[in-house]
Amino acid sequence: MPYLIDGHNLIPKLGLRLDSMDDEMELTAILQEFARLERRQVEVYFDGAPTLHAGTRSLGAVKAHFVPLGQTADNAIRARLKKMGNAAKNWTVVSSDRQVQADARSFHAEVISSDEFAGMVSRTRETLPKSTGERKLSQNEVDEWLKVFSERRDKRK
Repeated sequence: MPYLIDGHNLIPKLGLRLDSMDDEMELTAILQEFARLERRQVEVYFDGAPTLHAGTRSLGAVKAHFVPLGQTADNAIRARLKKMGNAAKNWTVVSSDRQVQADARSFHAEVISSDEFAGMVSRTRETLPKSTGERKLSQNEVDEWLKVFSERRDKRK
């Protein structure tokens, strides 16, 4: 079953820091690994994106939605479920926000808490054999990361 994830809700559950400059990219990298290993479709939503950074990006096996300032990931997830219609029942929403959970259930989607999902991710990562080297990124992944980091650098100027 594919996942719709409230990203900022999940970040601290995986031991990452919300105040880190690259918290979204760190989470996305973890989710890419999870999606690849579990062969699952993953969409993650982050709110609070500056105008130049807002939008949707395919980052490997993960589709990351950077919701603009003034809008919320919660509302973006609701809108995505509504757009899915009956197909929403085939998705699992990952959030610890009770209202998001209630809305997901109203669309007949499965719901799991961020804590529960973090445990699933950790168990999946524990099954990986210890490698002697780092995973190689594809050229598409390198290009996408370069684009993301250059956007962040440009907005700091």
